[in-house]
Amino acid sequence: MKNLKEFKPLWKFIKEDRIKIIIAGIIILITEIANTMGGYLNGMVVESATKLDIKKALTYLGIYLSINIVIDAWLYMKSYAMLQKVENKISRKLSFNTYQKAINLPAYAFEKTSSGEIINRITSDADSLSFIFGRIIQTISSLIGAIVILIYIFINSYIIGIEIIFFMVLLYLVIKRFNPKVIKLHKERRKEQDKFASLVNESIRGIREIKTLGVKNNLIDNVRDIIKMIFNKSVEETDIYTKYKTLIKIIRSLLEATVFATCVILLFKSYVTLAYFISITYYVYKFMYLIDEINDLTEMYQKLVVSLTRVNEILENRLYQDEEFGNKKFKNVIGKIEFKKIKFNYPNEKSLLKNFNLTIEPNKKIAIVGKSGQGKSTIFNLLTRIFDSKKGSITIDGINIKDLDEDELRKQVSIIRQEPFIFNRTILENFKLINKNIKLKDVREYCKMAYLDDYIMALPKKYNTVLGEGGVNLSGGQKQRLSIARTLAKKSKIVLFDEATSALDNNSQEYIKKSIDSLVKDHTVIIVAHRLSTIIDADIIYVIDDGQVVGSGKHNDLLLNNSIYKNLYETESLNS
Repeated sequence: MKNLKEFKPLWKFIKEDRIKIIIAGIIILITEIANTMGGYLNGMVVESATKLDIKKALTYLGIYLSINIVIDAWLYMKSYAMLQKVENKISRKLSFNTYQKAINLPAYAFEKTSSGEIINRITSDADSLSFIFGRIIQTISSLIGAIVILIYIFINSYIIGIEIIFFMVLLYLVIKRFNPKVIKLHKERRKEQDKFASLVNESIRGIREIKTLGVKNNLIDNVRDIIKMIFNKSVEETDIYTKYKTLIKIIRSLLEATVFATCVILLFKSYVTLAYFISITYYVYKFMYLIDEINDLTEMYQKLVVSLTRVNEILENRLYQDEEFGNKKFKNVIGKIEFKKIKFNYPNEKSLLKNFNLTIEPNKKIAIVGKSGQGKSTIFNLLTRIFDSKKGSITIDGINIKDLDEDELRKQVSIIRQEPFIFNRTILENFKLINKNIKLKDVREYCKMAYLDDYIMALPKKYNTVLGEGGVNLSGGQKQRLSIARTLAKKSKIVLFDEATSALDNNSQEYIKKSIDSLVKDHTVIIVAHRLSTIIDADIIYVIDDGQVVGSGKHNDLLLNNSIYKNLYETESLNS
Protein backbone atom coordinates (compact mmCIF):
# COMPACT_ATOMS: atom_id res chain seq x y z
CA MET A 1 0.00 0.00 0.00
CA LYS A 2 2.98 2.33 0.57
CA ASN A 3 3.46 2.48 -3.23
CA LEU A 4 0.05 4.19 -3.59
CA LYS A 5 1.69 7.48 -2.54
CA GLU A 6 3.38 7.53 -5.97
CA PHE A 7 -0.05 8.09 -7.56
CA LYS A 8 -0.79 11.20 -5.46
CA PRO A 9 1.14 13.67 -7.70
CA LEU A 10 -1.03 12.50 -10.62
CA TRP A 11 -4.08 14.21 -9.14
CA LYS A 12 -3.22 17.61 -10.61
CA PHE A 13 -3.06 16.02 -14.08
CA ILE A 14 -6.36 14.17 -13.57
CA LYS A 15 -8.41 17.01 -12.04
CA GLU A 16 -9.39 18.59 -15.34
CA ASP A 17 -10.81 15.33 -16.75
CA ARG A 18 -12.06 13.69 -13.56
CA ILE A 19 -15.73 14.00 -14.65
CA LYS A 20 -14.99 12.11 -17.87
CA ILE A 21 -13.15 9.41 -15.92
CA ILE A 22 -16.08 9.07 -13.47
CA ILE A 23 -18.67 8.89 -16.29
CA ALA A 24 -16.62 6.33 -18.21
CA GLY A 25 -16.10 4.34 -15.00
CA ILE A 26 -19.84 4.29 -14.21
CA ILE A 27 -20.68 3.12 -17.76
CA ILE A 28 -18.05 0.35 -17.60
CA LEU A 29 -19.44 -0.70 -14.20
CA ILE A 30 -23.01 -0.80 -15.57
CA THR A 31 -21.91 -2.91 -18.55
CA GLU A 32 -20.02 -5.28 -16.26
CA ILE A 33 -23.01 -5.77 -13.94
CA ALA A 34 -25.27 -6.25 -16.98
CA ASN A 35 -22.84 -8.87 -18.26
CA THR A 36 -23.18 -10.85 -15.02
CA MET A 37 -26.65 -11.78 -16.22
CA GLY A 38 -25.07 -13.66 -19.13
CA GLY A 39 -24.52 -16.92 -17.23
CA TYR A 40 -28.02 -16.92 -15.79
CA LEU A 41 -29.59 -16.19 -19.20
CA ASN A 42 -27.55 -18.93 -20.89
CA GLY A 43 -28.64 -21.37 -18.23
CA MET A 44 -32.31 -20.42 -18.71
CA VAL A 45 -31.97 -20.78 -22.51
CA VAL A 46 -30.61 -24.34 -22.16
CA GLU A 47 -33.13 -25.33 -19.47
CA SER A 48 -36.06 -23.93 -21.50
CA ALA A 49 -34.80 -25.76 -24.58
CA THR A 50 -34.60 -29.09 -22.71
CA LYS A 51 -38.21 -28.56 -21.63
CA LEU A 52 -39.14 -27.81 -25.29
CA ASP A 53 -40.30 -24.30 -24.32
CA ILE A 54 -38.93 -22.68 -27.49
CA LYS A 55 -40.67 -19.33 -26.94
CA LYS A 56 -39.11 -18.92 -23.51
CA ALA A 57 -35.72 -20.04 -24.79
CA LEU A 58 -35.80 -17.49 -27.64
CA THR A 59 -36.89 -14.73 -25.24
CA TYR A 60 -33.94 -15.37 -22.93
CA LEU A 61 -31.65 -15.58 -25.98
CA GLY A 62 -32.97 -12.23 -27.29
CA ILE A 63 -32.29 -10.54 -23.93
CA TYR A 64 -28.79 -12.05 -23.91
CA LEU A 65 -28.02 -10.78 -27.43
CA SER A 66 -29.42 -7.30 -26.65
CA ILE A 67 -27.14 -6.96 -23.62
CA ASN A 68 -24.14 -8.08 -25.67
CA ILE A 69 -24.79 -5.81 -28.66
CA VAL A 70 -26.18 -2.65 -27.05
CA ILE A 71 -24.41 -2.57 -23.69
CA ASP A 72 -21.27 -4.65 -24.10
CA ALA A 73 -20.31 -3.77 -27.68
CA TRP A 74 -21.57 -0.21 -28.25
CA LEU A 75 -21.84 1.47 -24.82
CA TYR A 76 -18.74 -0.17 -23.37
CA MET A 77 -16.52 0.67 -26.35
CA LYS A 78 -17.70 4.31 -26.33
CA SER A 79 -16.73 4.71 -22.68
CA TYR A 80 -13.42 2.90 -23.16
CA ALA A 81 -12.51 5.17 -26.08
CA MET A 82 -13.28 8.19 -23.86
CA LEU A 83 -10.93 6.82 -21.21
CA GLN A 84 -8.13 6.20 -23.69
CA LYS A 85 -8.28 9.81 -24.91
CA VAL A 86 -8.10 11.07 -21.32
CA GLU A 87 -5.19 8.71 -20.56
CA ASN A 88 -3.23 9.88 -23.59
CA LYS A 89 -3.85 13.51 -22.63
CA ILE A 90 -2.65 12.90 -19.07
CA SER A 91 0.39 10.98 -20.32
CA ARG A 92 1.34 13.87 -22.64
CA LYS A 93 0.93 16.35 -19.77
CA LEU A 94 3.10 14.20 -17.55
CA SER A 95 5.82 14.01 -20.23
CA PHE A 96 5.74 17.79 -20.75
CA ASN A 97 5.87 18.58 -17.02
CA THR A 98 8.71 16.11 -16.47
CA TYR A 99 10.62 17.71 -19.36
CA GLN A 100 9.92 21.19 -17.99
CA LYS A 101 11.11 20.15 -14.53
CA ALA A 102 14.24 18.48 -15.94
CA ILE A 103 15.15 21.65 -17.86
CA ASN A 104 14.92 23.59 -14.57
CA LEU A 105 17.22 21.23 -12.68
CA PRO A 106 20.53 22.73 -11.53
CA ALA A 107 23.61 21.98 -13.64
CA TYR A 108 25.12 19.58 -11.11
CA ALA A 109 22.08 17.30 -11.51
CA PHE A 110 23.19 16.53 -15.06
CA GLU A 111 26.67 15.70 -13.83
CA LYS A 112 25.34 13.17 -11.33
CA THR A 113 22.56 11.71 -13.49
CA SER A 114 23.23 10.39 -17.00
CA SER A 115 21.47 11.95 -19.98
CA GLY A 116 20.04 8.53 -20.90
CA GLU A 117 18.36 8.19 -17.50
CA ILE A 118 16.80 11.65 -17.70
CA ILE A 119 15.63 11.03 -21.29
CA ASN A 120 14.03 7.72 -20.29
CA ARG A 121 12.22 9.35 -17.37
CA ILE A 122 10.77 12.02 -19.67
CA THR A 123 9.78 9.65 -22.48
CA SER A 124 9.16 5.99 -21.67
CA ASP A 125 8.49 6.37 -17.92
CA ALA A 126 5.96 9.17 -18.41
CA ASP A 127 4.37 7.30 -21.32
CA SER A 128 3.79 4.19 -19.18
CA LEU A 129 0.67 5.89 -17.75
CA SER A 130 -1.21 5.25 -21.01
CA PHE A 131 -4.18 2.87 -20.64
CA ILE A 132 -3.74 2.41 -16.88
CA PHE A 133 -7.04 4.04 -15.85
CA GLY A 134 -9.02 1.88 -18.26
CA ARG A 135 -7.35 -1.23 -16.89
CA ILE A 136 -7.90 -0.22 -13.26
CA ILE A 137 -11.57 0.69 -13.82
CA GLN A 138 -12.13 -2.48 -15.85
CA THR A 139 -10.59 -4.65 -13.12
CA ILE A 140 -12.56 -2.92 -10.35
CA SER A 141 -15.77 -3.33 -12.38
CA SER A 142 -14.96 -7.00 -13.00
CA LEU A 143 -14.35 -7.41 -9.28
CA ILE A 144 -17.74 -5.85 -8.44
CA GLY A 145 -19.35 -8.06 -11.09
CA ALA A 146 -17.62 -11.06 -9.53
CA ILE A 147 -19.06 -10.15 -6.11
CA VAL A 148 -22.56 -10.01 -7.63
CA ILE A 149 -21.95 -13.43 -9.23
CA LEU A 150 -20.60 -14.79 -5.95
CA ILE A 151 -23.78 -13.70 -4.14
CA TYR A 152 -25.85 -15.53 -6.78
CA ILE A 153 -23.63 -18.62 -6.39
CA PHE A 154 -23.89 -18.57 -2.57
CA ILE A 155 -27.68 -18.24 -2.70
CA ASN A 156 -27.87 -21.44 -4.74
CA SER A 157 -24.89 -23.36 -3.30
CA TYR A 158 -22.64 -22.18 -0.49
CA ILE A 159 -20.28 -25.13 -1.17
CA ILE A 160 -19.31 -23.80 -4.62
CA GLY A 161 -19.08 -20.27 -3.19
CA ILE A 162 -16.60 -21.42 -0.53
CA GLU A 163 -14.51 -23.23 -3.17
CA ILE A 164 -14.25 -20.08 -5.29
CA ILE A 165 -13.30 -17.91 -2.28
CA PHE A 166 -10.61 -20.45 -1.30
CA PHE A 167 -8.98 -20.27 -4.73
CA MET A 168 -9.22 -16.45 -4.79
CA VAL A 169 -7.34 -16.29 -1.46
CA LEU A 170 -4.76 -18.70 -2.88
CA LEU A 171 -4.35 -16.40 -5.88
CA TYR A 172 -3.83 -13.38 -3.61
CA LEU A 173 -1.06 -15.18 -1.68
CA VAL A 174 0.75 -16.07 -4.92
CA ILE A 175 0.56 -12.45 -6.15
CA LYS A 176 1.78 -11.13 -2.78
CA ARG A 177 4.79 -13.44 -2.87
CA PHE A 178 5.93 -12.63 -6.41
CA ASN A 179 5.20 -8.87 -6.56
CA PRO A 180 8.31 -7.59 -4.68
CA LYS A 181 10.67 -9.78 -6.73
CA VAL A 182 9.28 -8.57 -10.05
CA ILE A 183 9.42 -4.90 -8.96
CA LYS A 184 13.05 -5.24 -7.80
CA LEU A 185 14.20 -6.82 -11.06
CA HIS A 186 12.26 -4.31 -13.14
CA LYS A 187 14.00 -1.41 -11.34
CA GLU A 188 17.41 -2.98 -11.93
CA ARG A 189 16.67 -3.56 -15.62
CA ARG A 190 15.51 0.06 -16.08
CA LYS A 191 18.80 1.27 -14.57
CA GLU A 192 20.75 -0.72 -17.15
CA GLN A 193 18.48 0.57 -19.92
CA ASP A 194 19.30 4.14 -18.76
CA LYS A 195 23.01 3.38 -19.19
CA PHE A 196 22.34 1.94 -22.63
CA ALA A 197 20.32 4.99 -23.73
CA SER A 198 23.03 7.32 -22.44
CA LEU A 199 25.80 5.46 -24.27
CA VAL A 200 23.84 5.33 -27.52
CA ASN A 201 23.16 9.07 -27.20
CA GLU A 202 26.87 9.79 -26.71
CA SER A 203 27.81 7.49 -29.59
CA ILE A 204 25.50 9.20 -32.07
CA ARG A 205 26.43 12.73 -31.00
CA GLY A 206 30.16 12.03 -30.97
CA ILE A 207 30.38 9.74 -33.99
CA ARG A 208 33.18 11.74 -35.67
CA GLU A 209 35.34 11.77 -32.56
CA ILE A 210 34.66 8.08 -32.01
CA LYS A 211 35.88 7.22 -35.50
CA THR A 212 38.95 9.48 -35.43
CA LEU A 213 39.99 8.43 -31.91
CA GLY A 214 39.74 4.78 -32.91
CA VAL A 215 37.55 3.89 -29.92
CA LYS A 216 34.71 2.37 -31.92
CA ASN A 217 35.49 -1.22 -30.86
CA ASN A 218 35.81 -0.23 -27.19
CA LEU A 219 32.36 1.39 -27.30
CA ILE A 220 30.93 -1.67 -29.04
CA ASP A 221 32.34 -3.79 -26.21
CA ASN A 222 30.75 -1.44 -23.64
CA VAL A 223 27.38 -1.66 -25.37
CA ARG A 224 27.71 -5.44 -25.59
CA ASP A 225 28.34 -5.65 -21.82
CA ILE A 226 25.37 -3.42 -21.01
CA ILE A 227 23.05 -5.34 -23.38
CA LYS A 228 24.25 -8.59 -21.79
CA MET A 229 23.39 -7.18 -18.36
CA ILE A 230 19.94 -6.09 -19.59
CA PHE A 231 19.46 -9.55 -21.10
CA ASN A 232 20.43 -11.27 -17.83
CA LYS A 233 18.00 -9.09 -15.86
CA SER A 234 15.29 -9.82 -18.45
CA VAL A 235 15.98 -13.56 -18.15
CA GLU A 236 15.68 -13.36 -14.35
CA GLU A 237 12.46 -11.38 -14.71
CA THR A 238 11.13 -13.90 -17.25
CA ASP A 239 12.04 -16.87 -15.02
CA ILE A 240 10.17 -15.42 -12.05
CA TYR A 241 7.24 -14.41 -14.27
CA THR A 242 7.13 -17.93 -15.77
CA LYS A 243 6.92 -19.48 -12.30
CA TYR A 244 4.25 -16.95 -11.43
CA LYS A 245 2.17 -17.69 -14.55
CA THR A 246 2.58 -21.45 -14.02
CA LEU A 247 1.14 -21.21 -10.50
CA ILE A 248 -1.71 -19.06 -11.80
CA LYS A 249 -2.54 -21.62 -14.51
CA ILE A 250 -2.47 -24.44 -11.95
CA ILE A 251 -4.86 -22.47 -9.70
CA ARG A 252 -7.16 -21.84 -12.68
CA SER A 253 -7.21 -25.51 -13.65
CA LEU A 254 -7.85 -26.64 -10.08
CA LEU A 255 -10.65 -24.09 -9.64
CA GLU A 256 -12.28 -25.14 -12.89
CA ALA A 257 -12.02 -28.88 -12.18
CA THR A 258 -13.13 -28.58 -8.54
CA VAL A 259 -16.19 -26.43 -9.29
CA PHE A 260 -17.32 -28.55 -12.26
CA ALA A 261 -16.91 -31.79 -10.26
CA THR A 262 -18.93 -30.32 -7.37
CA CYS A 263 -21.63 -29.12 -9.77
CA VAL A 264 -21.95 -32.59 -11.32
CA ILE A 265 -22.38 -34.17 -7.88
CA LEU A 266 -24.93 -31.53 -6.76
CA LEU A 267 -26.87 -31.86 -10.05
CA PHE A 268 -26.89 -35.66 -9.72
CA LYS A 269 -28.35 -35.32 -6.19
CA SER A 270 -30.87 -32.69 -7.42
CA TYR A 271 -29.45 -30.00 -5.12
CA VAL A 272 -29.10 -27.60 -8.07
CA THR A 273 -30.97 -27.07 -11.32
CA LEU A 274 -29.65 -27.57 -14.85
CA ALA A 275 -29.90 -23.79 -15.42
CA TYR A 276 -27.64 -23.22 -12.38
CA PHE A 277 -25.16 -25.82 -13.65
CA ILE A 278 -24.97 -24.12 -17.06
CA SER A 279 -24.63 -20.67 -15.46
CA ILE A 280 -21.80 -21.94 -13.24
CA THR A 281 -19.85 -23.15 -16.30
CA TYR A 282 -20.16 -19.59 -17.63
CA TYR A 283 -19.33 -17.89 -14.34
CA VAL A 284 -16.26 -20.01 -13.65
CA TYR A 285 -14.77 -18.68 -16.87
CA LYS A 286 -15.69 -15.17 -15.70
CA PHE A 287 -13.59 -15.85 -12.61
CA MET A 288 -10.81 -17.19 -14.85
CA TYR A 289 -10.97 -13.92 -16.79
CA LEU A 290 -10.90 -11.97 -13.51
CA ILE A 291 -7.75 -13.86 -12.49
CA ASP A 292 -6.15 -12.90 -15.81
CA GLU A 293 -7.20 -9.27 -15.33
CA ILE A 294 -5.81 -9.14 -11.79
CA ASN A 295 -2.64 -10.83 -13.01
CA ASP A 296 -2.18 -8.35 -15.91
CA LEU A 297 -3.06 -5.35 -13.73
CA THR A 298 -0.59 -6.52 -11.07
CA GLU A 299 2.18 -6.76 -13.65
CA MET A 300 1.27 -3.34 -15.06
CA TYR A 301 1.02 -1.87 -11.56
CA GLN A 302 4.50 -3.17 -10.67
CA LYS A 303 6.05 -1.50 -13.70
CA LEU A 304 3.96 1.64 -13.33
CA VAL A 305 5.07 2.17 -9.71
CA VAL A 306 8.70 1.95 -10.83
CA SER A 307 8.09 4.46 -13.64
CA LEU A 308 6.04 6.83 -11.47
CA THR A 309 8.70 6.78 -8.75
CA ARG A 310 11.35 7.77 -11.30
CA VAL A 311 9.12 10.53 -12.74
CA ASN A 312 8.08 11.79 -9.29
CA GLU A 313 11.73 12.06 -8.24
CA ILE A 314 11.98 14.82 -10.84
CA LEU A 315 8.48 16.31 -10.49
CA GLU A 316 8.69 16.56 -6.69
CA ASN A 317 12.38 17.57 -6.45
CA ARG A 318 13.25 14.43 -4.49
CA LEU A 319 16.76 14.26 -5.94
CA TYR A 320 17.54 17.92 -6.66
CA GLN A 321 16.00 21.28 -5.87
CA ASP A 322 14.88 23.62 -8.65
CA GLU A 323 16.99 26.65 -9.41
CA GLU A 324 15.63 29.69 -7.60
CA PHE A 325 15.56 33.18 -9.09
CA GLY A 326 14.36 36.57 -7.94
CA ASN A 327 12.03 38.98 -9.74
CA LYS A 328 14.24 42.01 -10.30
CA LYS A 329 14.85 43.45 -13.76
CA PHE A 330 17.25 46.07 -15.11
CA LYS A 331 15.82 49.47 -15.94
CA ASN A 332 18.79 50.51 -18.05
CA VAL A 333 21.55 47.91 -17.98
CA ILE A 334 25.12 49.25 -17.90
CA GLY A 335 27.08 46.01 -17.51
CA LYS A 336 29.30 46.59 -14.47
CA ILE A 337 30.13 43.30 -12.71
CA GLU A 338 31.45 42.77 -9.18
CA PHE A 339 32.57 39.56 -7.46
CA LYS A 340 32.70 40.15 -3.70
CA LYS A 341 34.41 37.69 -1.30
CA ILE A 342 33.40 34.67 -3.36
CA LYS A 343 34.11 31.20 -2.01
CA PHE A 344 33.32 28.20 -4.19
CA ASN A 345 34.16 24.56 -4.72
CA TYR A 346 32.63 21.90 -6.95
CA PRO A 347 30.88 18.95 -5.21
CA ASN A 348 33.37 16.65 -3.47
CA GLU A 349 36.32 18.87 -4.44
CA LYS A 350 38.53 21.23 -2.47
CA SER A 351 37.92 24.97 -2.46
CA LEU A 352 38.62 26.53 -5.88
CA LEU A 353 37.88 30.24 -5.35
CA LYS A 354 38.89 31.66 -1.97
CA ASN A 355 37.77 35.14 -0.93
CA PHE A 356 37.69 36.03 -4.61
CA ASN A 357 37.17 39.70 -5.52
CA LEU A 358 36.93 41.21 -8.98
CA THR A 359 35.39 44.35 -10.50
CA ILE A 360 34.77 44.53 -14.25
CA GLU A 361 33.93 47.84 -15.86
CA PRO A 362 31.44 48.02 -18.78
CA ASN A 363 32.21 48.60 -22.47
CA LYS A 364 35.69 47.17 -22.19
CA LYS A 365 37.55 44.13 -23.45
CA ILE A 366 38.52 42.19 -20.33
CA ALA A 367 40.71 39.09 -20.33
CA ILE A 368 41.15 36.50 -17.56
CA VAL A 369 44.23 34.29 -17.73
CA GLY A 370 45.98 31.74 -15.55
CA LYS A 371 47.18 28.15 -15.40
CA SER A 372 44.71 25.32 -15.93
CA GLY A 373 42.48 24.49 -12.98
CA GLN A 374 42.77 27.89 -11.29
CA GLY A 375 39.05 28.80 -11.64
CA LYS A 376 38.93 30.85 -14.86
CA SER A 377 35.94 29.03 -16.42
CA THR A 378 34.37 28.73 -12.96
CA ILE A 379 34.02 32.53 -12.91
CA PHE A 380 31.75 32.22 -15.97
CA ASN A 381 29.83 29.31 -14.43
CA LEU A 382 29.08 31.47 -11.40
CA LEU A 383 28.18 34.57 -13.41
CA THR A 384 25.71 32.57 -15.55
CA ARG A 385 24.45 30.76 -12.43
CA ILE A 386 25.25 27.32 -13.80
CA PHE A 387 26.57 26.96 -10.24
CA ASP A 388 26.04 29.22 -7.21
CA SER A 389 28.77 30.41 -4.86
CA LYS A 390 28.88 29.09 -1.30
CA LYS A 391 29.72 32.50 0.14
CA GLY A 392 29.92 36.07 -1.14
CA SER A 393 27.91 37.80 -3.84
CA ILE A 394 28.03 38.58 -7.54
CA THR A 395 26.32 41.75 -8.74
CA ILE A 396 25.52 43.31 -12.10
CA ASP A 397 24.94 47.06 -11.84
CA GLY A 398 24.67 46.63 -8.08
CA ILE A 399 21.92 43.94 -8.25
CA ASN A 400 22.73 40.52 -6.80
CA ILE A 401 22.36 38.03 -9.69
CA LYS A 402 20.38 35.72 -7.35
CA ASP A 403 17.73 38.45 -7.11
CA LEU A 404 17.40 38.78 -10.89
CA ASP A 405 14.52 37.30 -12.86
CA GLU A 406 15.79 34.26 -14.78
CA ASP A 407 14.80 35.64 -18.21
CA GLU A 408 16.51 38.94 -17.38
CA LEU A 409 19.76 37.23 -16.40
CA ARG A 410 19.72 34.96 -19.47
CA LYS A 411 18.94 37.88 -21.76
CA GLN A 412 21.73 40.14 -20.50
CA VAL A 413 24.50 37.53 -20.11
CA SER A 414 25.58 35.35 -23.05
CA ILE A 415 28.46 32.91 -23.24
CA ILE A 416 30.34 31.63 -26.28
CA ARG A 417 32.16 28.43 -25.48
CA GLN A 418 35.01 26.62 -27.13
CA GLU A 419 32.45 24.15 -28.51
CA PRO A 420 29.16 26.11 -28.85
CA PHE A 421 25.97 24.06 -28.90
CA ILE A 422 24.27 24.32 -32.28
CA PHE A 423 20.73 22.95 -32.67
CA ASN A 424 19.96 20.37 -35.36
CA ARG A 425 17.81 22.83 -37.30
CA THR A 426 18.25 25.29 -40.13
CA ILE A 427 20.46 28.34 -39.61
CA LEU A 428 17.38 30.57 -39.55
CA GLU A 429 15.59 28.31 -37.04
CA ASN A 430 18.62 28.52 -34.73
CA PHE A 431 17.96 32.26 -34.58
CA LYS A 432 14.20 31.85 -34.22
CA LEU A 433 14.84 29.97 -30.99
CA ILE A 434 16.31 33.24 -29.71
CA ASN A 435 13.47 35.35 -31.11
CA LYS A 436 10.59 33.60 -32.89
CA ASN A 437 9.66 36.85 -34.69
CA ILE A 438 13.14 37.64 -35.99
CA LYS A 439 13.35 38.59 -39.68
CA LEU A 440 15.79 37.09 -42.16
CA LYS A 441 17.26 40.51 -42.96
CA ASP A 442 18.12 40.99 -39.27
CA VAL A 443 19.67 37.55 -39.06
CA ARG A 444 21.81 38.35 -42.08
CA GLU A 445 22.92 41.60 -40.46
CA TYR A 446 24.04 39.77 -37.31
CA CYS A 447 25.85 37.16 -39.39
CA LYS A 448 27.62 39.92 -41.35
CA MET A 449 28.84 41.38 -38.05
CA ALA A 450 30.16 37.91 -37.18
CA TYR A 451 31.80 37.55 -40.64
CA LEU A 452 29.64 34.55 -41.54
CA ASP A 453 27.08 35.84 -44.05
CA ASP A 454 29.27 35.32 -47.14
CA TYR A 455 29.78 31.67 -46.29
CA ILE A 456 26.06 31.06 -45.63
CA MET A 457 24.95 32.79 -48.83
CA ALA A 458 27.29 30.51 -50.81
CA LEU A 459 25.43 27.42 -49.50
CA PRO A 460 22.79 25.86 -51.83
CA LYS A 461 19.97 26.44 -49.32
CA LYS A 462 21.54 29.52 -47.72
CA TYR A 463 19.84 30.28 -44.38
CA ASN A 464 17.55 27.25 -44.77
CA THR A 465 20.53 24.89 -44.52
CA VAL A 466 20.09 22.24 -41.82
CA LEU A 467 23.21 22.25 -39.64
CA GLY A 468 23.11 18.68 -38.36
CA GLU A 469 23.27 17.50 -34.76
CA GLY A 470 25.63 19.70 -32.76
CA GLY A 471 26.32 21.81 -35.87
CA VAL A 472 28.29 18.93 -37.38
CA ASN A 473 28.22 20.57 -40.83
CA LEU A 474 30.17 23.62 -39.60
CA SER A 475 33.86 24.05 -38.83
CA GLY A 476 34.98 25.11 -35.34
CA GLY A 477 35.44 28.73 -36.41
CA GLN A 478 32.04 28.83 -38.16
CA LYS A 479 30.34 27.49 -35.03
CA GLN A 480 32.01 30.22 -33.00
CA ARG A 481 30.89 32.93 -35.41
CA LEU A 482 27.35 31.56 -35.55
CA SER A 483 27.31 31.58 -31.75
CA ILE A 484 28.46 35.22 -31.78
CA ALA A 485 25.71 36.10 -34.28
CA ARG A 486 23.11 34.42 -32.03
CA THR A 487 24.42 36.44 -29.10
CA LEU A 488 24.05 39.63 -31.13
CA ALA A 489 20.44 38.59 -31.85
CA LYS A 490 19.89 38.23 -28.09
CA LYS A 491 21.21 41.77 -27.62
CA SER A 492 23.02 40.78 -24.43
CA LYS A 493 24.94 43.51 -22.67
CA ILE A 494 27.53 41.10 -21.23
CA VAL A 495 29.27 38.66 -23.58
CA LEU A 496 31.58 35.95 -22.25
CA PHE A 497 34.12 34.06 -24.37
CA ASP A 498 35.27 30.81 -22.74
CA GLU A 499 38.47 29.64 -24.48
CA ALA A 500 36.67 30.67 -27.66
CA THR A 501 39.73 30.66 -29.94
CA SER A 502 41.99 28.05 -28.33
CA ALA A 503 41.27 25.34 -30.91
CA LEU A 504 40.99 27.52 -34.04
CA ASP A 505 43.38 28.09 -36.92
CA ASN A 506 44.89 31.55 -37.43
CA ASN A 507 42.40 32.53 -40.13
CA SER A 508 39.35 31.61 -38.01
CA GLN A 509 40.96 33.21 -34.98
CA GLU A 510 41.33 36.49 -36.86
CA TYR A 511 37.61 36.46 -37.78
CA ILE A 512 36.65 35.85 -34.14
CA LYS A 513 38.99 38.65 -33.01
CA LYS A 514 37.32 41.07 -35.43
CA SER A 515 33.88 39.97 -34.14
CA ILE A 516 34.96 40.54 -30.55
CA ASP A 517 36.43 43.95 -31.31
CA SER A 518 33.16 45.05 -32.94
CA LEU A 519 31.29 44.14 -29.73
CA VAL A 520 33.48 46.09 -27.29
CA LYS A 521 32.15 49.58 -27.93
CA ASP A 522 28.71 48.86 -26.37
CA HIS A 523 29.15 45.53 -24.56
CA THR A 524 31.02 44.24 -21.55
CA VAL A 525 33.26 41.61 -23.14
CA ILE A 526 35.12 39.13 -20.93
CA ILE A 527 37.49 36.56 -22.40
CA VAL A 528 38.90 33.53 -20.63
CA ALA A 529 41.96 32.83 -22.72
CA HIS A 530 44.37 29.99 -23.14
CA ARG A 531 46.25 31.63 -26.01
CA LEU A 532 47.65 34.85 -24.57
CA SER A 533 48.47 36.07 -28.07
CA THR A 534 44.73 36.55 -28.66
CA ILE A 535 44.23 38.95 -25.74
CA ILE A 536 47.38 41.10 -25.67
CA ASP A 537 45.31 44.11 -26.81
CA ALA A 538 42.71 43.71 -24.00
CA ASP A 539 41.88 46.84 -21.97
CA ILE A 540 42.57 44.96 -18.74
CA ILE A 541 44.05 41.49 -18.20
CA TYR A 542 43.39 39.78 -14.86
CA VAL A 543 45.75 37.02 -13.73
CA ILE A 544 44.18 34.26 -11.60
CA ASP A 545 46.22 31.91 -9.43
CA ASP A 546 45.16 29.62 -6.58
CA GLY A 547 41.59 30.96 -6.70
CA GLN A 548 42.47 34.65 -6.37
CA VAL A 549 43.36 37.64 -8.53
CA VAL A 550 47.15 38.04 -8.31
CA GLY A 551 47.64 40.75 -10.91
CA SER A 552 45.92 43.07 -13.37
CA GLY A 553 46.83 45.54 -16.06
CA LYS A 554 47.75 45.74 -19.72
CA HIS A 555 49.95 43.19 -21.47
CA ASN A 556 53.24 45.09 -21.32
CA ASP A 557 52.76 46.11 -17.68
CA LEU A 558 52.10 42.51 -16.64
CA LEU A 559 55.18 41.26 -18.52
CA LEU A 560 57.28 43.62 -16.42
CA ASN A 561 55.52 43.29 -13.08
CA ASN A 562 53.81 39.88 -12.84
CA SER A 563 55.98 36.74 -12.83
CA ILE A 564 53.04 34.34 -13.31
CA TYR A 565 51.84 36.17 -16.41
CA LYS A 566 55.41 36.45 -17.73
CA ASN A 567 55.95 32.69 -17.31
CA LEU A 568 52.65 31.91 -19.07
CA TYR A 569 53.52 34.17 -22.00
CA GLU A 570 57.11 32.92 -22.32
CA THR A 571 55.97 29.29 -22.18
CA GLU A 572 53.45 29.93 -24.95
CA SER A 573 56.05 31.77 -27.06
CA LEU A 574 58.54 28.93 -26.58
CA ASN A 575 55.94 26.31 -27.59
CA SER A 576 55.04 28.37 -30.64
